[in-house]
Amino acid sequence: MQENILLIEDDESIREMVTTYLTKEGFRMLHASDGEEAMKLFYTHSFDLILLDLMLPKMNGMDCLKEIREQSLVPVLILSAKDSDVDKALGLGFGADDYIAKPFSMIELLARVKAALRRAGYSSKKENVHQPIIHVHELELDMDNFLVSKHGVSIQLTSKEWEILKLFVLHPTKVFTKEQIYRSVWNEEYYGDANIINVHISRLREKIEDNPSNPKYIKTLWGIGYRLGEF
Repeated sequence: MQENILLIEDDESIREMVTTYLTKEGFRMLHASDGEEAMKLFYTHSFDLILLDLMLPKMNGMDCLKEIREQSLVPVLILSAKDSDVDKALGLGFGADDYIAKPFSMIELLARVKAALRRAGYSSKKENVHQPIIHVHELELDMDNFLVSKHGVSIQLTSKEWEILKLFVLHPTKVFTKEQIYRSVWNEEYYGDANIINVHISRLREKIEDNPSNPKYIKTLWGIGYRLGEF
């Protein structure tokens, strides 16, 4: 089955190059040259991945990303000529799944596209379908009974640890800032107390990781936040 990709890019030469290359690789491509056109396509088609330039006319890429994230968990790969840590943090912090700096090679782009689709796995196409049992590498989560086990051995989590782990598992392609984790799990406004998130992540890692100092399940993106590990 062909994956559907939306390319949002105002540079015609890049748009044509990427569309031609990914079409030859077996993807079904639609493209937009500005933010407003992109959102019209987003609301009228189903996509498995979005390639998003940040510098767009009519509606900028970051505003597009915010609106997309309010509606969908579809993987979003940021394309940008700005290669600073600030831009990367901003893009990932708002819910993008990966970042590739211009100029980039088609081989690198293809690898990033395939990786993003692989990470999305079951949830990108089934985000609204309830799954009572979810497996993540060696972990098994019983979503109906709030149980976690590893190699068949039950792991006792607190309610907050369970909610944090569930947040990552249900959104395997998303990077969460500490503010986003706090708002999602505690359902309160975040006032910058990062320590409470750090403590809960640390305790959760102690319970689910083989080596908490080198975690596989909950990865840290320094200066940005956390995401589920890739398996």
